[in-house]
Amino acid sequence: MIELKGLSKSFGQIEAVKDVDVTIRENGVFGLIGTNGAGKSTVLRLMAGVLKPDAGLALVDNMPVYDNVDAKGKIFFIADEPYFFPNAAPRDMERYYSSVYRGFDRERFYLYLVKFGLDGRRRIRTFSKGMKKQLAIIAGLCAGTKYLYCDETFDGLDPVMRQAVKGVFAKEMQERDFTPIIASHNLRELEDICDHVGLLHQGGVLLSKDLEEMKCNIQKVQCVFSSKEEEKRLLSSLVIVRCDRRGSLLTLTLRGTREETIAAFAAADCLFCEVLPLSLEEIFISETEVKGYDVKKLILG
Repeated sequence: MIELKGLSKSFGQIEAVKDVDVTIRENGVFGLIGTNGAGKSTVLRLMAGVLKPDAGLALVDNMPVYDNVDAKGKIFFIADEPYFFPNAAPRDMERYYSSVYRGFDRERFYLYLVKFGLDGRRRIRTFSKGMKKQLAIIAGLCAGTKYLYCDETFDGLDPVMRQAVKGVFAKEMQERDFTPIIASHNLRELEDICDHVGLLHQGGVLLSKDLEEMKCNIQKVQCVFSSKEEEKRLLSSLVIVRCDRRGSLLTLTLRGTREETIAAFAAADCLFCEVLPLSLEEIFISETEVKGYDVKKLILG
């Protein structure tokens, strides 16, 4: 388990991270969402022990991570722009990673190179951005660490490669004790992979919730009522987060379980009613609007 307790970090007059409190459970995928400049990279570097916090603690399995070899041995950190030695080829980096991580799987590293179509002898500096990201992901997976920190991991990967990486993550989680933490500015990239999502804004965590819990307690309904009176009666009994109207068709985002929602509309006089699935984007818009923020500006631009 990873725990961030009152974590703060400033660079001169710039407060990059402020009083961050987050608990990341094991064997799930945690998504850290935030715009550029929200503090995602700083949080990951504090979690990895690359930076020393000005205040608070970053704990990995109850161990402070900064200046702690045992804690860092449980982590592989993939930066937004992965660093490789000048003029190194993938096989050179393999030798280095093997010397640092005792559980590094050399055989699997070369198998992944073949699967991803990467030349182990080619100079990495000639690789494209996407190829460098692929190489960093391969190294991270083969390091055998319990935790993998990924900063904008999918940025630079084509859609097919993104799905391939997500599939590899899922396979790793099935086979061993493995927890990816993925930072991204794009909600859509994490839609189908995250179990728990945290929203970072202006250096602080605005929202941190289990995705399934959020999905279970907020519903989206399209409906047409038989009369204005019936519409007014039912809507007054619901906890409505958002209401969009197109003629007689209403699209409602409301709080409550799916069962409660279906029962409420079944008892009403509706000409048409359908409960629709919500996207991660819609859930976050609903959750943050309640807190007075417009996530469309924070995340979606």
